[in-house]
Amino acid sequence: MAGFLARRLLNYAVLVVVAASLAYLLAATALDPRSNYADRTPKPPPAVVDAQLTELNLNDKTPLLQRYATWAGGVLHGDFGKAVAGSPVNDDLKRRMGVTFRLVVLGLVCGSLLGVLVGALAAVRQYGWFDRLSTGVSFVVLAVPVVVLANMLILVAIWANDRVFGHQVFLVSGEYSDGHDAGFWGHVIDRLQHLILPTVSLSVGLIAVFSRYQRNMMLDVLGADFVRTARAKGLSRRRALTRHALRTALIPVVTYFAFMFGALLTGATFTEKIFGWHGLGEQLINSIFTNDVNTVAAISLLAAVSVLCASLAADLLHAALDPRVRAR
Repeated sequence: MAGFLARRLLNYAVLVVVAASLAYLLAATALDPRSNYADRTPKPPPAVVDAQLTELNLNDKTPLLQRYATWAGGVLHGDFGKAVAGSPVNDDLKRRMGVTFRLVVLGLVCGSLLGVLVGALAAVRQYGWFDRLSTGVSFVVLAVPVVVLANMLILVAIWANDRVFGHQVFLVSGEYSDGHDAGFWGHVIDRLQHLILPTVSLSVGLIAVFSRYQRNMMLDVLGADFVRTARAKGLSRRRALTRHALRTALIPVVTYFAFMFGALLTGATFTEKIFGWHGLGEQLINSIFTNDVNTVAAISLLAAVSVLCASLAADLLHAALDPRVRAR
């Protein structure tokens, strides 16, 4: 088991280096920080522009590989450089990381657990009303983009606040209410009210994906010999399904976990923008528009590390479910 994890970690470290390097080289090639000075009044002299860009390690007159070496050396020491405005990239990312990962991790946990539960129940009750209903709803959800789904949730929340509850239960903008002072629990409830809609917008798509995948995997093992043997040995149907069929069907599903984490990070970019959450996704979009090479590269690096951490978590879950992996 230790050797298996060591090989995985080594592979992941190489992949992070490759992904981060390609992200920086692509951003440095495609973005043009010099254009930020073109519309200033009065227009700064070329020598001043060159000096400022050189200080930020963004001067296109400096060879690309030299800029990359400077950036990579800083990253090895935990320094992602400076943004186009001159402020350290690290300071901004520290605050935004917590915002994004709080949203993404909660959405991933809720979406995957509920998706596995719905898929397993649909498989056990194949062709029943629950199976048909979950299948139809899943295909409808998968056909709706995250942007459309998030705006639909906002409209439904506004209607529910006005017509059903008569007061603000679902809060649709921001991470918390400005000036809200109702003690510790009041602050916690306020945070939860802001968290519901973004989490639902991310989770619904995951529930649809995981439920379809889990249903198919569960159907493959329900008629397997080991399940019938477990029943013949006296296990009840519920215990045979949960201890043997579901555990085996979960093995291919957990390998899908890491890929869905990457897709969820992409979905969070739109979700943050729509619901006014100031996270990494919102900053990535803003940085592309402002030609902020260092910030784009830093966020790409964090995204790569996050996806590979999710891959490691999937490997650990795989090992927990499959004894053959632990024996390697």
